[in-house]
Amino acid sequence: MNKGIMESVKDKMVGSIKGTGEVLNAAVETVSGTLVTTIKGTGAVGTALTSTVSDVLRGAIMGTAQVGGDVGAAAKGGVVGVPKGTKEVGAETIDTVSVSARTLVKSAAEVGSDLGTVARNTVEGAISGAKQVGLNVEEAASAAATGAIKGAGEVSQQAVQQVRNAVTGVIAGVKVVVKEPFK
Repeated sequence: MNKGIMESVKDKMVGSIKGTGEVLNAAVETVSGTLVTTIKGTGAVGTALTSTVSDVLRGAIMGTAQVGGDVGAAAKGGVVGVPKGTKEVGAETIDTVSVSARTLVKSAAEVGSDLGTVARNTVEGAISGAKQVGLNVEEAASAAATGAIKGAGEVSQQAVQQVRNAVTGVIAGVKVVVKEPFK
């Protein structure tokens, strides 16, 4: 984990939320902007890209929680920001959506947020982000739901059930198909 990127994003989120009181757009802009800058600066691909996405999203959640902001809105904005940022630099996007959801659920658990709400918002954000950058919305929703359940699996069995219930069915007009296995 790159403390520098995570802390930088956390600080940006804290400043932005304190300045505007708005979480969703702060997360979209902070996440996409940081990813573009970082990926262009480091040429991150594969595992390095996954790690960068995780650090950026973890920072967004931590910063939002620090100022008492809506962690669900930060999760939604974060997962909208990931495809925007990664597409701009030509990186693989569907995989990053799954990693994003996994990270967001784990980070939300760290700060004591409602995992069902965060997971559902993450899937909604994935659908919105996919529409904005021209990705297949069903694939993005499925990747987000599957990633969210994987993240919950790293928290507890109860978290898995809570997240699975939240991401199953139709979300934002898209039938969400969860892909097994979750290991």
